[in-house]
Amino acid sequence: MEDLFAGVDVSTQGQKIVIIDLEKRSVIYSDSINYDIDLPKYNTLNGVLKDTDFGVSESNPNMWIDSLHLLFERLKTSSDIIQSIKAISIAGQQHGLVAIDKDGNLAKSTSKLWNDFSTAEECEVLTKEIGGPEQMITEVANSQRTGYTASKIFHMYRKERELYDKTDHFLLVHNYINWYLTGGKIAMEEGDASGTGIWDPVTKTWSENLMNIISDDLVSKLPIVSSATKSIGYISNSLANQYGFDLECRIDAGSGDNMYSALGTGNIEPGTVTISLGTSGTAFAILDQPFVDKDGEIACFCDSTGKYLPLLCISNMAGGYNTFLEENNLSHADFETLLTQTPPGNNGNLIIPWYSGERTPDIPEACPIYFGFQYEEINKKSIARGLIEGHVLNLFAGFSKMPVKPDIIHLTGGLSQSKSWCQMIADIFDCETVPVKGEGAALGAAIHAAWVWKNENGLSCDLSQLVNPFIAFEEDLRCKPDKKNVKIYQNLFLSYEALVKRVRGLEGSDPFKLRKEFFLS
Repeated sequence: MEDLFAGVDVSTQGQKIVIIDLEKRSVIYSDSINYDIDLPKYNTLNGVLKDTDFGVSESNPNMWIDSLHLLFERLKTSSDIIQSIKAISIAGQQHGLVAIDKDGNLAKSTSKLWNDFSTAEECEVLTKEIGGPEQMITEVANSQRTGYTASKIFHMYRKERELYDKTDHFLLVHNYINWYLTGGKIAMEEGDASGTGIWDPVTKTWSENLMNIISDDLVSKLPIVSSATKSIGYISNSLANQYGFDLECRIDAGSGDNMYSALGTGNIEPGTVTISLGTSGTAFAILDQPFVDKDGEIACFCDSTGKYLPLLCISNMAGGYNTFLEENNLSHADFETLLTQTPPGNNGNLIIPWYSGERTPDIPEACPIYFGFQYEEINKKSIARGLIEGHVLNLFAGFSKMPVKPDIIHLTGGLSQSKSWCQMIADIFDCETVPVKGEGAALGAAIHAAWVWKNENGLSCDLSQLVNPFIAFEEDLRCKPDKKNVKIYQNLFLSYEALVKRVRGLEGSDPFKLRKEFFLS
């Protein structure tokens, strides 16, 4: 049997396993778990515990372990390949906090997730105590956000002190799964550690100043951070005996889902950008050197290969679009038809699509803004174009802060299957776009497991030799920018940027004058 490698994506809503065969250059097995459906005893909605207080988003880490067992049991009963898996790597939803005690039990029965925003007060206190936003960025190359891990730990210290004191180790989600797989190995790597808000990805050290603000004993509860390019141990004897794994099956360091999504979408060299089009939107690229955003809006992360992964995250992407379709009983095809009835640029009419607050720019209380629409233009076709242009302009506004000029944009996520969205991104970003087929983070994890295993066994190879055979594109949806539209959207972006600045009370151009100059003359 050939050498096989497994990647497991432990996401918010479920888990997915992908097994690759390097010799065949193919995915030979995949399976997935939906927490709500397959593990109903945990009482979750979209993987998050129901009936929690406003702003609280938590899950029971035991659910992730039970899901792992389900995946392994189904793998064991459906094939005999499990014994040929040489290494496993875990991609984890970033930032979630898992606390375990000295006996290896959960010190807190739930984990605060990336989308928990109940710790805003802790973010404010940490930022004030460190000396303000600029000093925070100097300290850890990032601003403090509720999504990150630092405020979750501080919240436990301030509001659940008994649980904090009971905690022996704080881990991130993928670290906890690794701890379980290895039978107790405590480890953290550079990619996921970058999003804790306590570890500095530039100096690659824990911030003593921040740790001391949270608690004078926090340093003893945090793992040593090591390279993401090594394995951390072997699968435990109990799991090997239970499911038939080889005792020499290695457990890779693992990383965050964004780091492995880069690998799984073929984004391994400078010049390629990945854009994920889901409920929220992300854009990230690989750089050889760290990029620190002076405003803290672009996350400064390490990647999983020894380089850096500056990452933009916006809160609003598919949400406003999907609501528009639902409220008007429209299909995706209906939406595409509506777009043919309006001109690119929408006559200068703009929608700032901050339907659920916004992360970039950091305005949690933001709401949508409709600009320029005459009464007769408040119709489905004009709103449809305003929505898609507004969403992509909002994404581009954040992306334009990154020191990256892409040669190609790889698209992933649900909206990447829409020709209109692919073309809109090509035109506004002035760059060729193409959706990527495949399994995203789980595939990236499996490829990373293979790369690390080969290197550790004296079979060193270039990462691209492993990645490229597994990347396939939706060629029918490949789009090149329409140069006429590019010019229109460059002008529309000037209006968009001016309007955002005006709304935020910042100095900028007059959006009314720009609209008249470019679109109404």
